[in-house]
Amino acid sequence: MTNRNRPARLNRTLLILFGSALLATGTFTLLTHFARLKVLKPDSALLPQTGDLPTWSLYATAAAAVLAGLLALRWLLAQLTRKPKTHTWRFEDTPARGRTELAASTAITPFIDEVNRYAGVDNARATLAGTRDNPAVALVINAEQDGEPAAIRRQLDTAGLPRLRLALGLRVLPVTVEFRFSAKTGARVR
Repeated sequence: MTNRNRPARLNRTLLILFGSALLATGTFTLLTHFARLKVLKPDSALLPQTGDLPTWSLYATAAAAVLAGLLALRWLLAQLTRKPKTHTWRFEDTPARGRTELAASTAITPFIDEVNRYAGVDNARATLAGTRDNPAVALVINAEQDGEPAAIRRQLDTAGLPRLRLALGLRVLPVTVEFRFSAKTGARVR
């Protein structure tokens, strides 16, 4: 798995492209309006009055609008994909005798239950992504306000993650941990 957060990368790329295009267009418009660029006269019409446009240009404009709309819809749908892609793991020593398959969500559930029992953890969720040859865990921990991220991380490193690696039969398991803090019940921000 080369990139764990494709929507964020896509967002940054599109924002840079659109922002650069808008900045260039605005700069060109201002420089032309104030006669710094002699491309157009400031009082000239934007489009010459040539009559009706050909029919094919209307179809081309409509096709471009539909394509832009579909790309925008694809971009919005990409925002919903927040988790890394998971796979079904296959454990095959001798394929002639059969194989064992394990869903990644099934493999990560006991680990999530363990992390939820740690002191200072309000809620945790994790995704075991990638294949057995290239696994990764994305862990999001909602900690209580008085929870200590360093203590939670220490428990992960000494108990939870070694136990998960052992259960999956892995020597190395890359993990990303994101801490979020939840408000105490009844607490109000003023």
